Amino acid sequence: MKKIGLFLGCNIPLNRPDVEYSARYMLKELGVEIVELEGATCCPAYGTMPSLDIVGWAAASAWNLAIAEEKGVDTITGCGSCYGSINEAKYYMDKHPEIKQKVNEILGKVGKKYEGTATHWNFINYLHDNIGLDTLKEKIKYNLNGLTVALQTGCHNLWPSRAFPHTEENVFFPTKLKAVVEAIGGSAPNYSTLTDCCGMGALRSNAPDKSLALFKKKLEVIKEEINPDLCVTGCSSCLLQFDAGQALLAEQKKINFKIPALHIVQLVAIAMGAEVEKATAMASIPLNGVITKIKGGN
Repeated sequence: MKKIGLFLGCNIPLNRPDVEYSARYMLKELGVEIVELEGATCCPAYGTMPSLDIVGWAAASAWNLAIAEEKGVDTITGCGSCYGSINEAKYYMDKHPEIKQKVNEILGKVGKKYEGTATHWNFINYLHDNIGLDTLKEKIKYNLNGLTVALQTGCHNLWPSRAFPHTEENVFFPTKLKAVVEAIGGSAPNYSTLTDCCGMGALRSNAPDKSLALFKKKLEVIKEEINPDLCVTGCSSCLLQFDAGQALLAEQKKINFKIPALHIVQLVAIAMGAEVEKATAMASIPLNGVITKIKGGN
């Protein structure tokens, strides 16, 4: 049986526990044993601690990886920031042994040591590269019935690509999320702003009007070019923007449409038979039509 350490980070437990439910359900159905990473902390995201203290940032990331190493497992996350930050820290320590030494001096004070043996996955790459598309096809109970899906891989799942162990062949034209969605029966057409940022993260925190304006442009392109039934993300921060941010734009009458949004683990879990109410408990935009289509309705 495959094993994986589930790294939840901060965002998912705080804002989208339905993503956690979906991830746990999906991994169980795929025959993957979840190893709990007791004592794991914030990743921490690159716009915070690394801006002030490189060694401290690397030590925090190394702490999380050291917990996994002790248990003999790789880690997986549904948050783009967690994926990016921990892999960047790992890459940075590999390239700068003196930083790794300082990090282990810090960790040694509490009986930890970072070796660098654990791989840090996101769900897109794990499903595509580790589980495999054929296995996904075998495990679903509900085919997506040609559901048209707008994809949002997420910036921090793509760049900086050199730091990522399982990246896209071409990060400017990502295909793995598309392949996963199509493997379970969806249609995922290209659109011209596929790799554009959704505006979440630091921009949303510091300049919400600019963040939503940038997101509005992306949404309008999606609506005009492919008019999807659903938006699917590989990142929990992107999900917050595509769901709650989109609902806010509609409430402010800045858009006159709403496209439901799910994280890829929610979509796969629902296709595998998860309880919809639990898998989508925190959604701001209703998903009734999408669920009906997945389950074979008109």
